[in-house]
Amino acid sequence: MKLKSTYRIVLVASLLCYSCHSPSEIRKEFNCEPSTCNNLETVADLNALFSVDLPKNWKINLYQDEVQSSIFAADTTKQLTQTVLLDVTYISNKINFDDTFLLKQEQEYLSENLIKLKTKTFNFQEKPALYMLFKGKKGKFDYQICNTFIKVNASNFIFAKTEVYGDSLVNQRLCKAFSLLEKMNIKN
Repeated sequence: MKLKSTYRIVLVASLLCYSCHSPSEIRKEFNCEPSTCNNLETVADLNALFSVDLPKNWKINLYQDEVQSSIFAADTTKQLTQTVLLDVTYISNKINFDDTFLLKQEQEYLSENLIKLKTKTFNFQEKPALYMLFKGKKGKFDYQICNTFIKVNASNFIFAKTEVYGDSLVNQRLCKAFSLLEKMNIKN
């Protein structure tokens, strides 16, 4: 009998671990390896509209105004070319992933000499979402930015900006940000 109970505990622990590691659609797109869920703390925005689990050692800044509430986070113990910058903002405004929106985004980043690498719509926590990946130079560094837009409801969306400087382990750093984003808790 004791063996059955031990087996059940191991099975439940394995399932919990697997659910923690099961990749979101965006992580599948980037061929991300399973992520670990450790040393995280839940950080809520100032309006309590969403929260994100972030590493405890990251520097975190919160911001809000009449239209938006945001969490900016980065591991400042690492060099800029070894870390990821993550800015998640809840915006009180409508969003449509139509051609006009896509063209406006492309033009904005093209004016900064960034080239679009990928655009894809997907579902994020059962909500319509879109990501756009751009690449170029910022200052003297190679630079990639992945903008993720999540339509919360008819009047609100989340804009998650992931920035990576340098050319070392770019995909792994993007994947780390995506694994943090997929644990986001959005209030409706």
